[in-house]
Amino acid sequence: MPIDAILFDKDGTLFDFANTWGGFGRSVLEKLSGGDPERVAVLGQAIGFDPVTEEYSRDSVVIAGTVDEITEALIPYFPDMARDELTDVLITESATAPQAPAVPLIPFLDGLRKAGLKLGVATNDGEVPALQHLASVGIRDHFDFVAGYDSGHGFKPGPGQLIAFASHVGVDPSRVAMVGDSLHDLQAGRAAGMTTIGVLTGLAPAEALAPMADVVLPDIGHIPAWLDAN
Repeated sequence: MPIDAILFDKDGTLFDFANTWGGFGRSVLEKLSGGDPERVAVLGQAIGFDPVTEEYSRDSVVIAGTVDEITEALIPYFPDMARDELTDVLITESATAPQAPAVPLIPFLDGLRKAGLKLGVATNDGEVPALQHLASVGIRDHFDFVAGYDSGHGFKPGPGQLIAFASHVGVDPSRVAMVGDSLHDLQAGRAAGMTTIGVLTGLAPAEALAPMADVVLPDIGHIPAWLDAN
């Protein structure tokens, strides 16, 4: 099937995961712990993050989880803090995190739009921080659709966001490609009946993505050549 629309995950796909969220993880845990190194280490272990190396484990809840799921992992360590308060801290801090584009995004997205493709973003991040991240690198207006876990369509690996995008742009799901760096992204794509493209700018290796991907590429910059060849 020809591809008429592309839906991108955000973290690890449009933006390089390690270069964006490594330093952020340490800074937000230091803020939550009042700078206590031992408490930072404990909180890091709860979310699969090493604050010394600034690296996430491959099963870290931060990689593909929602803010609510990250809150769920951390809230036992904050008995005097309301769940909503902790969630608000995480959302506020993440919204201002500097983003590291996986490729030069403006020319890349300009090229896709000039080719007539409809574009969207489906992320398990919140919608507000997602919009801020896109705007911070000048690409908000390149997308026809942006959905977070809290936009009313559910979250990945469920297909709700993906079906909503296809409906919004008027393209049959079979003519949409879902692009992501995690199994959650690709499982959602398969459930929606879309072509699935894995990329290696997250933390998952190619062999982990391959069973759910129609193709695994080094990064999103390889998509135009792959589309041309297929």
